[in-house]
Amino acid sequence: MDSRVKKHSRLQLLGSLCKREAVAEGIGTFSLVFAGTGAVMVNAMVDGNVTHLGISFIFGAVVAAMIYCLGHISGAHLNPAVTLAFWTSGFFPRRLVIPYILAQIIGAISASVLLLVSLGEVANMGATLPLNDNWLQSFVLELVLTFILMFVIFGSGLDRRAPVGFAGLAIGLTVAMEAAFMGPITGASMNPARSFAPALVGGIWQYHWLYWVAPIMGAQLAGIIYRYLSNGFRDIK
Repeated sequence: MDSRVKKHSRLQLLGSLCKREAVAEGIGTFSLVFAGTGAVMVNAMVDGNVTHLGISFIFGAVVAAMIYCLGHISGAHLNPAVTLAFWTSGFFPRRLVIPYILAQIIGAISASVLLLVSLGEVANMGATLPLNDNWLQSFVLELVLTFILMFVIFGSGLDRRAPVGFAGLAIGLTVAMEAAFMGPITGASMNPARSFAPALVGGIWQYHWLYWVAPIMGAQLAGIIYRYLSNGFRDIK
């Protein structure tokens, strides 16, 4: 009887922890989409006063802020491609993959719905679309952008040899940098949840599949390469 009670208590504790972590992921992804795509929409409403570089800064800043705010609670993935890469690399439990991704998607959709209600249907809700319908170009670029982002996440956030306390800054700057120079071409999504929410709320599905496939492939490739560079991840644990 005691063993069954203890097992039940452990399961309850795990369930409670899972819920808290998922809630943190939902809030973090909500913040990312609300601030980032909100900046795109406001920029269109105020005749470009926010500027493209301003939008890029906002995306990077909110990512950095959420990492410092939620990293110690959920790891601050904020991105299904990141969650999947952590899992396949052996740094994340399988039981949390679906709760994390669902929380990220729900948080992102909530942000887009709130933006629609408060700002209206502006600037395609901040949806990501390939420039001139060149889906192949955007596919390759999104893959590379997400590879770089995930590579930085492994190197600054997971590798214990990295300087302590700088992961949020490094990752946020990477997001801002990539948004600044490739945003006009692909939207610089690097994040399926970030692209899915405005696509769903705005009904904009052109080439949407690439904003799932390319980021997931890019993040997986980063895991493969970093595994090689870190001696099968043994050097970083």
